[in-house]
Amino acid sequence: MWNNGDNASIVIDHGIIDPMIPYSGELEKGIVVINNLPSRGRLLGLDIFNEVRKQIPLDLVGMGTGDLGLGEVLHPQLPEFISHYRFFFNPIRYTSLGLAVLEALIQAVPVVGLATTEMATVIRNGENGLLNTDIPELISGMKRLLDDKNYAETLGRNGRATALKRFNIQRFIHDWENVFDSVTDGRTDRVTVVDRLEPQRVVVP
Repeated sequence: MWNNGDNASIVIDHGIIDPMIPYSGELEKGIVVINNLPSRGRLLGLDIFNEVRKQIPLDLVGMGTGDLGLGEVLHPQLPEFISHYRFFFNPIRYTSLGLAVLEALIQAVPVVGLATTEMATVIRNGENGLLNTDIPELISGMKRLLDDKNYAETLGRNGRATALKRFNIQRFIHDWENVFDSVTDGRTDRVTVVDRLEPQRVVVP
């Protein structure tokens, strides 16, 4: 999707650190992590959040949650906090692939979201998470997660395996070192394209 003329460019996938905090999922509700959702509105899925919340118990955390949520949970405490929820719900239509989603995946918290943008390139519906563009179908999937903890654990384990393989920090470091080496030795032909997720864009002059 990048048009850089004659400049070589690559996209490097996120790299995330495993917090080593296991999923427990004993809370029979979903967790949503979005900053300033009330003020950002439909752009961040406020309408979807409100619609789903009519049928599914959801907690919202983040800066500026107002009356909709529980307020901010600092990032160092977030892995422990979300580990107790049955699933992680991402109602955002337009994000490419947020870090909060990947951080939930690597903790084996089942991820539920919309089958839009880059989400569908990582999560396979019914295998390592739940994706759909139909809200009633998503609600149905959430109800199953609430009713069947074994099912939730299976999706979570598969999601964690995906995150460990594709988004581990060692791969991230290797990709950046490859870019630096390629630029400093003048051999831009060594720069390779790495997937297409929410980009950290590198342009090589």
